[in-house]
Amino acid sequence: MSNLKRWSVLALALLLAAVVAVPQGGEITPGDNLIVEGIPKIPASLAAEIGRYTDFRSAGLTSWHPTQREMLISTRFAETNQVHQVKMPGGARTQMTFFPDRVGGSSYNPKTGDYFIFLKDTGGNEIAQGYRYDLSTGNVTLLTDGKSRHSGGVWSTAGDRIAYGRLRPTPEGIFLETREMNPLDPKTDRLIVDNKGAGWVVGDWSPDDKKLLVREFISANESYIHEVAVASGQKKPLTPKSGTEKVAWGGATYAKNGRGFYATTDLNSEFQRLAYVDFGTLKPTILTAHINWDVEEFQLSPNGKVIAFVTNEEGVLTLRLLDAVTGKERRLPKLPKGYVTGIHWREDGTELGFNLDSVHSATDVYSLNVKNGRVERWTHSETGGINTGNFVEPEVVRWKSFDGMMISGFLYRPAAKFTGKRPVIVDVHGGPEGQFQPYFLGRENYYLNELGIALIFPNVRGSSGFGKTFLKLDNGFLREDSYKDMGALLDWIKQKPGLDGDRIMVTGGSYGGHMTFVAATYYPEKIRCALSVVGMSNLRTFLENTEAFRRDLRRVEYGDEREPKMREFMERIAPLNNAQKITKPLLVVQGYNDPRAPRSEALQMVETVRKVGTPVWFLMAKDEGHGFAKRKNQDFQFYATVMFIKENLLK
Repeated sequence: MSNLKRWSVLALALLLAAVVAVPQGGEITPGDNLIVEGIPKIPASLAAEIGRYTDFRSAGLTSWHPTQREMLISTRFAETNQVHQVKMPGGARTQMTFFPDRVGGSSYNPKTGDYFIFLKDTGGNEIAQGYRYDLSTGNVTLLTDGKSRHSGGVWSTAGDRIAYGRLRPTPEGIFLETREMNPLDPKTDRLIVDNKGAGWVVGDWSPDDKKLLVREFISANESYIHEVAVASGQKKPLTPKSGTEKVAWGGATYAKNGRGFYATTDLNSEFQRLAYVDFGTLKPTILTAHINWDVEEFQLSPNGKVIAFVTNEEGVLTLRLLDAVTGKERRLPKLPKGYVTGIHWREDGTELGFNLDSVHSATDVYSLNVKNGRVERWTHSETGGINTGNFVEPEVVRWKSFDGMMISGFLYRPAAKFTGKRPVIVDVHGGPEGQFQPYFLGRENYYLNELGIALIFPNVRGSSGFGKTFLKLDNGFLREDSYKDMGALLDWIKQKPGLDGDRIMVTGGSYGGHMTFVAATYYPEKIRCALSVVGMSNLRTFLENTEAFRRDLRRVEYGDEREPKMREFMERIAPLNNAQKITKPLLVVQGYNDPRAPRSEALQMVETVRKVGTPVWFLMAKDEGHGFAKRKNQDFQFYATVMFIKENLLK
């Protein structure tokens, strides 16, 4: 779970600087890092028209200082998110790192606070390296080998070591090494245990620093907790693999007395519940049996007496406090309206830091004094000078799918000034085990407020947050059932007053990009156009070409393409192999360095659709990975998207 002792693994990063230039001719021209095909020239006037909606900023808490009331946050002043220091609520954000690549996570040394560590990749390739930043000098030191993929970064109880993961590909398969190091001396780096598979995550150090809790992640529906002896590397399971029902365990934090550990689990439940496991019996005691929703994250207070946790209640992320001694929930003061993520305790246990966003505000950092109930806001992110108080609230909508199952999503209706039936954008989340939650929409508010477009964010079967049975309903040979949920939604839109069923665009990123290709091939007569961002065009070729460390994890969800029947199934349903059915305009966006959905997935789809004769706009950034993270790239993508919408959806 979220922990101030942990490095955040960074996914998206950037290489080059200049992207967009506005020449004398009044056109926005892409720089050399962007590959632009089929996209009309973009007038500079468009940037002026929508500029306010590109000036949103957000901030996220990454670490409290151990002895002073100050914190590290991640935010963007220039092109990419970097580490900033904030020394008081509402105080100035002082930038600490200055890289062309995004730095999203950082963690103070938990005892002295005289340096912090962070992870950073290059160009979105997700080959993250660990670094140390010395506050007295501003010097940055590379800690890892500079070539392997690294993850984790959990501080020892004594604060003199970190445990982290290093990926090691071999002819026999993927191994993920659990290692330790004193960040002040990288030469102390040593192997603790070599783990077969790519799904191992370091959880926590024991109070005496002699043992580690590690999580073995197999799939969204199956994961286990192990304990590792640091000196010998001996590993023993704490949550045995038994029975026919797969069980998922998450978190894993030692109790302060070392006699047990806390974790989340869906054992004997549809939902992830908070549990305490005693080392003597290894039998879990469920602490949140009264809550029929997933516990998304939790963190134990430094004295071990209070557990802060967040529940996912149909997409609404709610902060709760549990007395670890009595097992009863504590009353919370009234918090600002919004959704809580990224909880972090201060080392003295008096305050809980967290991130909060809402329909009306981008993510900002807050603190809660658990003794006096005082809530303070540490950051005030800019919103382009727009009165976000007028942004529309979503409503939960439900529709019946092909088999009678009720599927839900969130509908945002455009501003009241727009009358008549409104065009619709259906935006599908990634994952597929993800879930849309009603967060701040940022640039997409432009569609609602200025173009009068309704937005629908579906949570089709296979989405998280609705129980483990629902989560598994699109696995393997059931993949088409989630496709049919999309078809049922398109039919539902046609029946709803106020929505224009003849003007629908489908879009999404990652797996949402795949679902966009699906809509364009399965339901071409029901949509006006489609926009796929870093999407997969063929699950077989995707599995063959995605980075090796992800392949086994994804096979559990999608199926094993090496098996003849599954391979045949994947080929039959692949949008790539049905591209002749794509008759409506298509916009494809891709990052050149994407290790997840490799660029070959986009390139083969673009080439095939063009042969059919269907108009295709194509945008690829040479300095991006799984999605655009650099401000100028994001801006050009947004300009192109607005042009595409005006040309193909609104006419």
